[in-house]
Amino acid sequence: MRPGTGDESALDARLTGLARVTAELIEARTSDAVTKVVVEHSAVAVGATIASLTLRAEDDEVRLAGLFGGLDGDAEVFASYPLATATPAADVIRSGRRMVLVGREAILEAYPTVPRMDRGERSILVLPLNTADGTLGAVGLSFPGRRHFENAELNFLDILADSCAQALLRIRAEGQAAERQAQLSFLVEASAELASSLDYEATLARVAQLAVPSRADWCAIDLVKDNRLRRLAVAHVDPAKVEYAHELAQRYPSDPDSGNGPWQVMRTGRSELIPEITDEMLVAAARDDEHLRIARELALHSAITVPLIARGRTLGVMTWVRAESRVRYDQADVELAEELARRAAVSIDNSDLHSQTSAVAGRLQHAVLPRALPALVGCDAAAHYSPSGRTGVGGDFYDVLSLPDGRVAVFVGDVMGRGVEAAASMAQMRASVRAYVAVDPRPDVVLTKLDMMMAAYGEDQLVTLVYLVADPSRNEIVVANAGHPAPTLLRDGGVVEHLPCADGAPLGIVGPRRRRSTFSFCPGDTIVVFTDGLIERRTEDIDAGRTRLEEALSGLRGDDLSSGLDGLVGRVRDDTQDDDVAAVALRRHGGGLQPHLSS
Repeated sequence: MRPGTGDESALDARLTGLARVTAELIEARTSDAVTKVVVEHSAVAVGATIASLTLRAEDDEVRLAGLFGGLDGDAEVFASYPLATATPAADVIRSGRRMVLVGREAILEAYPTVPRMDRGERSILVLPLNTADGTLGAVGLSFPGRRHFENAELNFLDILADSCAQALLRIRAEGQAAERQAQLSFLVEASAELASSLDYEATLARVAQLAVPSRADWCAIDLVKDNRLRRLAVAHVDPAKVEYAHELAQRYPSDPDSGNGPWQVMRTGRSELIPEITDEMLVAAARDDEHLRIARELALHSAITVPLIARGRTLGVMTWVRAESRVRYDQADVELAEELARRAAVSIDNSDLHSQTSAVAGRLQHAVLPRALPALVGCDAAAHYSPSGRTGVGGDFYDVLSLPDGRVAVFVGDVMGRGVEAAASMAQMRASVRAYVAVDPRPDVVLTKLDMMMAAYGEDQLVTLVYLVADPSRNEIVVANAGHPAPTLLRDGGVVEHLPCADGAPLGIVGPRRRRSTFSFCPGDTIVVFTDGLIERRTEDIDAGRTRLEEALSGLRGDDLSSGLDGLVGRVRDDTQDDDVAAVALRRHGGGLQPHLSS
């Protein structure tokens, strides 16, 4: 039975609410903000009485990140448990597939032993947070009574889950990038100090000071001289305690025969990490009461000792200690300390720094590219993405979406710049386009909303985008272009048509309302949408690149569109050019052809 007018109105309201929630996820800047949007706002939007966000932890556990509604004690019962446990959230995280349970009987039959599952007549919907690298977690929604879910609502909820996953990935990647950038900046500054003076001891003292307080509460550098470790530099967050550190080294020098500590690090060339220094450790290591008193005065909490290696010879050790801050060191801290201690930072140049930072951007960029293209009705689709081969990562992005009415939406865009900022902006733009397409897929409407969003939030990134909607039932394709290279059409008979160049400025630039253009798109026709890295070369006019593309389009006439597109890119692009290439080909089925998926 079709729902009545009242049901349709309620569904429209829920879909509108979900669209708002998806847009909020795009703007979320912290994991807590994402959690609040998902468990509170989504529950209100769809009429759920209970909503939860459960995330997978690294130790094969699942942990409750947020809960809305429910009973007293629910948060404690489901706070953390093994991933192998049979619960709706854990099962969805393991499978990566959506779960729908309608009615009390179905819920109890599926989970007869899980506590607190019997809450009367209700329906449960659990959505996986899928990414290219696996399932991050699950969103759980509980509804009173026996709830019937319309396909449109399920599609919206899938988009919500996808947006949640991408938001969490973006936030994590940005946090990692910020930390890595801070580490690299620290190494650059320390390297400059090491290379800036012939006064080696003064330079080491400055490096020790650089480590405090950002990387340590106190830092000591000891070099081997006359077969003994000599403390050349000490820095402490509390200057009054610097003398304690010197006194400790002078009165109680490290035992050369000890199986741990500085001399063991010297002998083996391997770092030593003590995540937590207990009082029992201090007592065991103390040589007398005074030794113990000084150690306790320093309030040692966690420590790293790393070798100072130059030209294959161990010169000494550097020790980082966390004390008053009560922070624990981990393996990542060891790696940073080793990098500084080896003084390899002296040789780190801009290209290496760029490479380290862009690695995070590359992971972010890879994470938000489509894992696979959807199965389409009436069309084949293929996509190609290849990085420039440089350490820098650009902002090329694309997607292919199957719309509920059989139409196909395709967009390809380019964020100006490289590195984490460009990759993060690319991720935000792709998520924004998907959200607006879900509300109204008309090309001019989507581009206008993107303009408004960028203007409202002060985005200063330069972004070009071409967006089209193909309608096989009408044999037409509708295109809107914001400052992007124009797509190219290969007609069934072999004739090539270059669509008109962009009639609008890049996104976010204030101007007239975006316009759309309509073209015929008949069986056998193929349209290719691409970024400028495909056709541009520094030494020639852009028309030469378009001519080269036109000559290579015949390769798309074979049965395998995916391999044809790869071959086209290989023939057209300049491998020496420092630019990424993203390209999407969409082909109407010809006579007798069946739906086919190219990836």
